[in-house]
Amino acid sequence: MSNQTVSPGALLAGRYRIAELLAEIDGARVWRAVDEVLSRAVVVDVLPVGDPRTNLLFDAARRAAAANDPRFLRVLDCDMHDGVTYCVREWAGGRSLERMLSSGPLTGQQAGWLAREVSEALENLHRTGYAHGAISPATVVVTDAGAIKVIGVSTEAALRSSGAGSPEEDVHSLGELLYASLTGRWPGPAPAWGLQPAPVEHGRLLSPRQVRAGVPRSLDDISDRLLGDPPRHHAPPITSAAGLSAALSGVVGSSHEPPNQMDETVQVARQNGSIDDATQVVPQPPPPALDPTPQPSYDAEQNGYGAPQPAYNQAAETRPVRRQPPPPSNGNGRRRHDEPKPKGSWGGRILILLAILALLSVIAMAQFLLKGAMNNDQGSGDGGTKSSAPPQTSTTPSSTGGVAKIVGAKDFDPEPAGNGNEHSEDVKNTYDGKASTTWTTMSYSRANLGGQKPGVGIYYDLGAPTSVSKVQVALQGDGTSVQLLVPKSADGAAPSTVDGWKPVADQDDQPEGTVTLTPSAPTETQYVLVWLTKLPKDDGGKYRGTISEVTIQK
Repeated sequence: MSNQTVSPGALLAGRYRIAELLAEIDGARVWRAVDEVLSRAVVVDVLPVGDPRTNLLFDAARRAAAANDPRFLRVLDCDMHDGVTYCVREWAGGRSLERMLSSGPLTGQQAGWLAREVSEALENLHRTGYAHGAISPATVVVTDAGAIKVIGVSTEAALRSSGAGSPEEDVHSLGELLYASLTGRWPGPAPAWGLQPAPVEHGRLLSPRQVRAGVPRSLDDISDRLLGDPPRHHAPPITSAAGLSAALSGVVGSSHEPPNQMDETVQVARQNGSIDDATQVVPQPPPPALDPTPQPSYDAEQNGYGAPQPAYNQAAETRPVRRQPPPPSNGNGRRRHDEPKPKGSWGGRILILLAILALLSVIAMAQFLLKGAMNNDQGSGDGGTKSSAPPQTSTTPSSTGGVAKIVGAKDFDPEPAGNGNEHSEDVKNTYDGKASTTWTTMSYSRANLGGQKPGVGIYYDLGAPTSVSKVQVALQGDGTSVQLLVPKSADGAAPSTVDGWKPVADQDDQPEGTVTLTPSAPTETQYVLVWLTKLPKDDGGKYRGTISEVTIQK
């Protein structure tokens, strides 16, 4: 038996009925299977005959056996059959953190609770002298019941040939998870796990509060103590899972019950990406031999795995869920059943409402009188005689208002991630004044441009430095994320790399229609880049962005 002959419907080692391919990791294949002896769903990692990672996987399985925390998915079996090495692990239906973050960052309570749960599990593992070695958004899963499960203790690192890792590396990786959960950005120099890299200033990573408004200061400080080099304000760094657990417990409490807001995540997980009855084996066509040919797309995600790719693939997109603020808490994010709801005085509320209405009436009257006085002044400016001449207009936009003229434009898809060509012949359609003509991107397998590149777009040449107050972009399709970028330096030429541009405005998950991008500060530039970082799904199941018109306002 070879790796290629392990296919849906096959019986491995006379016990594990192969059901479906979940992922591929450097030639290893990860399958969902059914243990026919115990009638339960499992995950089976399979290495081909003669794979050099065989001994690494056996050693990792022995180390994983020491992980007795219930938040770790246990290794159940590891052996060889007909030359094929296999490792059997527990199954947990749910939704990976990687997929959750594709819909946006978590709330502070969610992010802190999730990080604390993982840090407590790692704390117990580190006491045995072992490490996980591959903590990432793909190896942390929120189950259908709202619990945290961590995939691949030691075995994940063995499959990726990344070494056994250390407790310090685990804690740093967990710091990256906390940062990404709070901001929706990856704290690294390049895109990872479907997230854009976090901004850096003067060579230093910006703190979560600098990236996203509303991040609790306490979690911001913990994140900085995990990733800051050195931490700000001379704060001591956090280098152990025990220290991190204690710090997070002081912020989010010590309850293992998920926050109220996580209930929405659990509900979505039940509807998207989990299987209630995972023991059903549906025969499927055998996978192709290990080669670079495209793999079939998988809409569902189970046990943290998406489509079979060299890395864990991002699963099908879901629309973001509006999160509601939590109710008054008893320390673990939930109101006690016997806790009365706060009561107020209706009489006091009515008095306040009347006072507000009276104030609004006074303001409206003052505005009316002021407007009348101004009209009288304008009418008596010429000896008390009103002018009947119409106001003068000009067809030339003023320097401080109107529409800026676009003298040229070019699609922007820089190497090495891009190929430099995204339907360049259609770029002119985006500023020809016709809503019926469009420019579209190439088609991608996922909304984040297949995980291949940070974005694609078009940059517009205004001919000379021009004051830009806002840019309006007419989009087609729901769920587009778009940024407005300008060159970092005014050297007379448009930058040829993404690093040469800086974002000045962004709008995420926009519905079809016109989106307005307003720079956060006055901006004068000759070049404006409209940059698409997330694409809507088309009728064919692929993802591509479409722009029909761009208008740049002075």
